[in-house]
Amino acid sequence: MNDPQPNVIRLAPPAAPSIGSHSESSTRAVYVISVAAELAGVHPQTLRVYERRGLVDPSRTGGGNRRYSQRDIEQLQRIGDLTAAGLNLEGVRRVLELEADVARLQAEVERIRTEAQDALERTHRHYRRDLVPVRSSVIVARPGSTGGRRR
Repeated sequence: MNDPQPNVIRLAPPAAPSIGSHSESSTRAVYVISVAAELAGVHPQTLRVYERRGLVDPSRTGGGNRRYSQRDIEQLQRIGDLTAAGLNLEGVRRVLELEADVARLQAEVERIRTEAQDALERTHRHYRRDLVPVRSSVIVARPGSTGGRRR
C-alpha cells in the first residue's frame, strides 16, 4: 500500500450515535483542535472561525484549550456539507437552528403521542373494569314475574 502520508496515524472516529441519542461517549470532549480539524476535513483556523460565528461551541480545559466531542465533529461535518452546497455561514447557522427546532418539536410530538396513548389505554382499562359480560351477570327475577318470558 502506498500511503501518501506514512507517518500520519489515522484515527477512526467512534461510531455515530443514532439521531436523538445523547450518549456520554458522543458528548465527551476528547479531541484537540488539530485532531478535530483533521476529522472534520478542515483547517484548525476554520474551526476558530466557526466558533466565533457561533456554529460550534467546544468545551474548554482548565487552561483554556479547546476540546471537541464526537457530536462536535458531526456538527463540523454537517457545516462542511452545507457550505459545500453553497450556503454562507449565516445560512448554515440558520439551517442548524431550524434543524435543532425540528428535532425538538419531533421529540415533543413523540412525548405527546406517548402520553395520549397511555391515557387511551388507561381509559380502556377503566371501561373493561366497569363492563360485566352478559353470561356471568346475575339476573334477579321479581316475585310473580315470569323471568322475562312471555306465555
